[in-house]
Amino acid sequence: MGRRVVPLTLDNLSELPNTCRSCVFWELDPVSGRAAQDAGKGELEKEGWISSVLLDWGSCGRVAYVDDRPAGFVLYAPPAYVPRGQSFPTSPISPDAVQLMVSRVLPEFQGQGLGRVLVQTVAKDLIRRGFRAIEAFGAQGGEIPSCVLPADHLLAVGFKTVRPHHRYPRLRLEARSTLSWKGDMEGALERLLGGRRKEPALRPF
Repeated sequence: MGRRVVPLTLDNLSELPNTCRSCVFWELDPVSGRAAQDAGKGELEKEGWISSVLLDWGSCGRVAYVDDRPAGFVLYAPPAYVPRGQSFPTSPISPDAVQLMVSRVLPEFQGQGLGRVLVQTVAKDLIRRGFRAIEAFGAQGGEIPSCVLPADHLLAVGFKTVRPHHRYPRLRLEARSTLSWKGDMEGALERLLGGRRKEPALRPF
């Protein structure tokens, strides 16, 4: 079973699930996001957002593949590029961190550790770019919005609560704390793949 993770670009945006390709929950403020969805322009706005962030900041996502089949993805960016984050009661994201917006692993690939591998891949990228941590708004209690990661899942992959809230706590993962995970996972992947190194690839949370 071959696994790989590659940067998200406009060329492979089509590999994301249909609902995710047109979702602009994080990319636009609530009013603009609702207007884009009502007008059927969500996918166009998503493409525009990714293009803008790629040009201004660089890579803002990863896509994981298992045996060349899309298995999951993750999106992340500095808070200045994530307007919806400003409306959360536990904002703002810390200045030394990047916001983890969304992470998904397709149902048939869940339970294989891809969620943690995606987090590790993001952490590796952020360390290289001078950021110290990944932060995310989690959801707990009652109905959990589909575009907000459950706080329990974030805690399960190593995040810690830095600002509690009964509905939307803010959680943080120090990027360097994932290095030992990365080493363990790469060793396991090497054994699985017969010694061939593959760049790791996440799982909905």
